[in-house]
Amino acid sequence: MMDSLTRRALLAQGAGLALATALPSLPAWAEAPPAAADLFLADLERRTFDFFWETTDARTGLAPDRWPTPSFASIAAVGFALSAYPVGVARGYITRAQARERTLNTLRFFIGLPQGPAKRGVAGHKGFFYHFLDMKEGLRFGRCELSTVDTALLLMGALHAQSFFDGVHAEEASIRALVDELYGRVDWTWAQVRPPSIGHGWTPEKGHIPNDWKGYNEAMMVYLLALASPTQPVKAEAYDAWLSTYDRSWGDSYGHQLLRFPPLFGHQFTHCWVDFRGIRDAYMRAKGLDYFENSRRATYAQQAYAAANPLGWQGYSAEVWGVTASDGPADITLPYRTTTGKTVRRRFISYAGRGMGEYDDGTLAPYGAGSSIAFAPEIVIPALMAIKERHPHTWNRYGFWDSFNPSFNYPDVRLQHGRIEPGKGWVDTDMLGIDQGPLLAMMGNHNGELIWQVMRRNAHLVKGLKRAGFTGGWLD
Repeated sequence: MMDSLTRRALLAQGAGLALATALPSLPAWAEAPPAAADLFLADLERRTFDFFWETTDARTGLAPDRWPTPSFASIAAVGFALSAYPVGVARGYITRAQARERTLNTLRFFIGLPQGPAKRGVAGHKGFFYHFLDMKEGLRFGRCELSTVDTALLLMGALHAQSFFDGVHAEEASIRALVDELYGRVDWTWAQVRPPSIGHGWTPEKGHIPNDWKGYNEAMMVYLLALASPTQPVKAEAYDAWLSTYDRSWGDSYGHQLLRFPPLFGHQFTHCWVDFRGIRDAYMRAKGLDYFENSRRATYAQQAYAAANPLGWQGYSAEVWGVTASDGPADITLPYRTTTGKTVRRRFISYAGRGMGEYDDGTLAPYGAGSSIAFAPEIVIPALMAIKERHPHTWNRYGFWDSFNPSFNYPDVRLQHGRIEPGKGWVDTDMLGIDQGPLLAMMGNHNGELIWQVMRRNAHLVKGLKRAGFTGGWLD
């Protein structure tokens, strides 16, 4: 593995020097000894992989939404698990045969799940799957929604498996065929309830959710998959609808011009599978940058926000940052004494799509910083190491707990999640599959481009990108 300065040079080269804004010089705290950083990352990557390998049901492939608290399965976590297995093969954690068996079990199970418009006894409808499934039967959990974006996350993991298992082995051929069947079942046009946009989802109780996916956020993959569908594709004008709200998001964020989205996960999820370096759609061509560079800027803006710490939270700094969707301590308003000594009433939240200045209640998520490692390793790696060093209570057998909040020191409050660490604040006691997934994926892309290189070969993804108007770089 490379030292941080070499990583920076290659990062700038890969993104295109003409597109990149100048990186600030590295502060003293960023100069971690390369050997120590490499050992830390190797340990974190193995622990994060083990989370998926050991908590996912080997027979069904169902991955829990959270662990160790008993929970339902998350179809998005299953998608990340499907991408975890090839990473495990590349790193030597498991054999190709082990990964093949787990992947085949997962795909066969999902292909066999019942679908239909009923409220109970089914796993999905029109090829889409419900957001949450019970861990035993794989059927709809409670009254959760049929989710277009979570189905997309499942399918991106499946497409990764399809291109990774490219051998002549009969089981690898079966994997490729099952992925085509799973993907081909999805009726994307049915989800265009307000065409040409694609809606968020549907429930049998209330029908279609009254919201559409329009940029800029984590759901670009929804449109790439819908455009490339071999059976029920949407028209190219759907992507124009996705781009139609971009101008509202474009602007300055702590000295960086970019497409803004407050939570970091929106700048990371689609990137787990798509190498956006050097390829651009119509909007980004006009702006003179690509989505990789946009996410790099968003990462630096997050660090600058934490350093500025406008809300006066404990623990925020240029070394410790990462505000994104995560667990939190509780839904409650309490008096809080800021770092400037002022006492104010602040609203704390149990779970939210946290972002810079949006639902920011002092909660930090290590995966939020970590999933940007492929964009800005020179600030992400030191941040992860600083979190582990300064907040060792965030660490467990599978890496980092989902989140922590140094400002939440209220021992008498009934918590929704986690516990109070005396003198350290709140720390979660769960890990979320949808948060562990992007961390592992982007560590794989940072060191070896393990997912990006495989996905460049996927004909469905290439078709979706081209239909969306992407040109340049590896796509040409």
